[in-house]
Amino acid sequence: MKQYILSLDQGTTSSRAIVFDHSGSIIAGSQKEFTQYFPKPGWVEHNPVEIWETQLLTAGEAIQKAGIKGEQIAAIGITNQRETTVLWEKKTGKPVYNAIVWQCRRTTDICNELKKSGLEDTIRKKTGLLLDPYFSGTKIKWILDNIPEIRKRAEKGEIAFGTVDSWLIYNLTGRHVTEPSNASRTLLYNINDGNWDSEILKELNIPGAMLPVISASSGYFGKTKRELFGAEIPVTGAAGDQQAALFGQTCFKKGDVKITYGTGCFSLMNTGNRPVFSKNNLLTTVAWDLGGGLQYAIEGSIFIAGAVVQWLKDKLQIIDSSPESEKLALSVKDTGGVYFVPAFTGLGAPYWDPDVRGTILGITRGTNRAHIVRAALESIAFQSKDLIDAMEQDVKLKVKEIKTDGGASLNSFLMQFQADILNKSIILPQTAETTALGAACLAGLSTGYWENIDEIKKNWKIRKEYTPDTNDAIRREKIESWNRAVKAAETFKA
Repeated sequence: MKQYILSLDQGTTSSRAIVFDHSGSIIAGSQKEFTQYFPKPGWVEHNPVEIWETQLLTAGEAIQKAGIKGEQIAAIGITNQRETTVLWEKKTGKPVYNAIVWQCRRTTDICNELKKSGLEDTIRKKTGLLLDPYFSGTKIKWILDNIPEIRKRAEKGEIAFGTVDSWLIYNLTGRHVTEPSNASRTLLYNINDGNWDSEILKELNIPGAMLPVISASSGYFGKTKRELFGAEIPVTGAAGDQQAALFGQTCFKKGDVKITYGTGCFSLMNTGNRPVFSKNNLLTTVAWDLGGGLQYAIEGSIFIAGAVVQWLKDKLQIIDSSPESEKLALSVKDTGGVYFVPAFTGLGAPYWDPDVRGTILGITRGTNRAHIVRAALESIAFQSKDLIDAMEQDVKLKVKEIKTDGGASLNSFLMQFQADILNKSIILPQTAETTALGAACLAGLSTGYWENIDEIKKNWKIRKEYTPDTNDAIRREKIESWNRAVKAAETFKA
């Protein structure tokens, strides 16, 4: 009997695999970090082969830890770091260059040139995105323009492009395919008609033959090669990590919101079956396609969230572990007037300024490491508030509660401060791995493992809820100080 779903969760710093049962509970999992490459300031790369190898390794380990065999797995769901760009040879499957990561800012000049040509409005109306180095399109163009012979080979149909979902599916099944939530993050996909856009491809000089076929997010992507897991397992679900988390949090109706606190921080609101175009520099994106048409979301992206804690640990070396940040933050009553704007790779939504750099303000001789750590954690909450405020204005809905997930959601100080600064309830799910769960649910829906979304919703349970516990005057004072800090940071640019 096929009793389980295997979810592959390929993230920015690690690959994970989790086995879920029918109740949505985790049976077993495995995680492995992989190498981050920083060839130049603002550049970020991964080795695509290492991504695949770590993902395959964790899948095998998760199956082994669960004490099951490949034939007991009903389906595989995939979720992934989005926008990260991989080009490979169609004939051999060999990457032609390192994966250019979503965080990478190397294509800023390309974006600026395209803005001069008047392409920005077209991009916004067709893709729901801003013309920014964040997205895949200009990363593809950079590789074609800078790596010898690759453009010629791409024009001959010898080179494939894929976001990480496509790269994994290709290695699992041999098929070159993607789905709408990932396609909508490339800068090349028209979210209004659900197809690759020929006008944008022409403007960026990207051959259409490079692009994968687009299938429904909950649908058939192919079967795994038997030698990988001892069985041909159908791959039947895929979504970008943030959309998968939205689905895993059962944000199925218009106005439902989730925040994922990962390397970056991402807020998404379900906007139903029609795209909402933001007046506040938020992104319009595809949430998923269950086979009955596109569902949309509005999204705000913060480039540096959990990564600021990683920076405190690895670069500044003022904490030994991420959990220590909570203890230090609680050891002082406030930040002592310190505000931290962690714009290491620019400011994301709603500012979208790639040239701003990180800034710490309000330091005095009385400032100690606890104040800086607390200010770093608070910066994650302040940035999230900026996003939620913008969403409420765009969608004209008042949000009462927010579902949260991701590593930093386990930080009780941060979650309470988030509730206080937003003046809203913050809800944590029973199953913390909602991104992986979302991919599993998409896969399970396609195969009939779960009958419908109502059955999935019954499995979802609250683990903890944080409610606001501060007064309006303190909240306003902190928000005003944060806004001043952002304005100060915007005056210092790379």
